[in-house]
Amino acid sequence: MLKEIIGVAKEAGEAMLEIYHDAQDVEITRKEDDSPLTKADLASHHIIIDALKELDPETPVISEESGIPDYQERKKWTKFWIVDPLDGTKEFIKKNGEFTVNIALIEDGQPIMGVVYVPDKQTMYYAEEGKGSFKQVGTEAPERIYSTGSDKNEALVAVQSRSHGSGKLVTQLKEKGLTVEETIPAGSSIKFCLVAEGRADIYPRMGPTMEWDVAAGDAVYRYSAREGVHESPLTYNKPDLKNGSFLIGLKENVKL
Repeated sequence: MLKEIIGVAKEAGEAMLEIYHDAQDVEITRKEDDSPLTKADLASHHIIIDALKELDPETPVISEESGIPDYQERKKWTKFWIVDPLDGTKEFIKKNGEFTVNIALIEDGQPIMGVVYVPDKQTMYYAEEGKGSFKQVGTEAPERIYSTGSDKNEALVAVQSRSHGSGKLVTQLKEKGLTVEETIPAGSSIKFCLVAEGRADIYPRMGPTMEWDVAAGDAVYRYSAREGVHESPLTYNKPDLKNGSFLIGLKENVKL
């Protein structure tokens, strides 16, 4: 089903780009948590949800824009789709191009498939358990991408959130015994992909995220290992879908 999901992500991305390029200023509303919402979020959401209902009607779906089912229902699920129709809404509003479509398939609490599409760059990252992680730019042939996993004693390149980054990041990581020689700002789930393709060593996240923010990118990271699968501190279908701080990219787990 991966090929079909890649097509769905592209379709959703094209719908987002129409809105992105048509308006000089993006129309914004606010959700209950005061986070921004645009017509592009909703357009992408409906395309993905409708497609998943047709492609895989028996598997439940969690989307950022459709609410969270009660845990008493969710805890019975062994497999489900989790979707962030537009990750990086702030980047979309700023028009810097660093927003993504994210679709992941979770089984037994782990991502087994993930698709991250960057519409403005026509760049697709995707991964599937047992098959590895790939990157495709435009109509070029897909390329396998690898992240070897870094040692905590190395001088590291860290990718951090463009919108939620902290000037204290290097100091905070030093307190954990890590030396950062360079930081790269990036928006949305692109941060996972930069680690997966070896352009950054680590992605430390100090603030909260939701499971739909990270699932697809986490899959791309996990299956970018040259051998086996990268370990990840992230788990899925928790009673509360909110994640705490985490660090992606090291061979050993370091808690933040």
